[in-house]
Amino acid sequence: MNSQYTINKIPMKIADLKIPGNILLAPMSNVTNLPFRLMCRKYGASLTYSEMISADAVIYENEKSIKRGISCDDERPLGIQIFGNSPETMTTAALRIEEIYQPEIIDVNFGCPAKLLTKDGCGSALLKSPELIHEIIKKLSDNLSTPFTAKIRILPDMDKTLEIAHLIERAGASAITVHGRTQQQQYSGKANHEYVRKIKQELNIPVIANGDIVDEISAQQTLEYTGCDGIMIGRAAMGNPFLFRRISHFLETGEMLDYRQCSQRIADLREYFGLLEEYDLAPTVHIKAQAQWFTRGMRNGRHIRRSIAEAKCVEDIFESLEEMCKHAE
Repeated sequence: MNSQYTINKIPMKIADLKIPGNILLAPMSNVTNLPFRLMCRKYGASLTYSEMISADAVIYENEKSIKRGISCDDERPLGIQIFGNSPETMTTAALRIEEIYQPEIIDVNFGCPAKLLTKDGCGSALLKSPELIHEIIKKLSDNLSTPFTAKIRILPDMDKTLEIAHLIERAGASAITVHGRTQQQQYSGKANHEYVRKIKQELNIPVIANGDIVDEISAQQTLEYTGCDGIMIGRAAMGNPFLFRRISHFLETGEMLDYRQCSQRIADLREYFGLLEEYDLAPTVHIKAQAQWFTRGMRNGRHIRRSIAEAKCVEDIFESLEEMCKHAE
């Protein structure tokens, strides 16, 4: 089966920024740090986004939060995502991020369903206040020189979701990403890409589909069904940056990429840990949790999880993984 989509032949354009392909890495808290983004770019992600950064934390110069936007030339273009609920605070924070990091894109989070954000009226809680969303986007549009995008979830009502998408476009956003779940769904149930399809039909700015894109087939089906400009991959990429290579290969050739899962995951985990050390970011992550992500779905999962939990150092983790890999492939 040959795909009509070819990552090298369908570049995206957001404002004046030309992106070489249409497969994006979603911003994810405690996941999309610089080393992980570099690996996703290496394997074919066309654009990566930082972990979300609190606008309030930027204003109050919280060093840990601000450092989430740290980047390097090898991963450009870069998107940095911010969240908040005040047009003034978010604009001031975006200008500060623009000054520090010069990202190619700044993204505004209107989609995160986590209670940590929604209890303060941030993330997907803002979908209940279309006027405030418009005010935030308009103020950013009036003050930023960097193109900015918005990421939303859907509402149970299609018309209300379309209304928000239209006002985001009218207020000046350069693209919109739509996760096809409601805030109440969190990450349960299925993403409804009918909303993405309808939004794409009605808007003039690029529309990116997000939600339940987990492998080669779901990537192709989402592109075909929605007609959207690109796809954004989130949780399926956690500990699995090689997924971008697989999807890129399939969309280019229509063929599944042959690879050895166990040895690939171990090699990727070793490279990831090496990048954490190189960029002095190892102290900022939970090493064992990261190792668990990189080994999800591997055979002998229960034994792997136990060996990681019992490991006293990083090399212990690799010794046990490599031993198990010998029997798995």
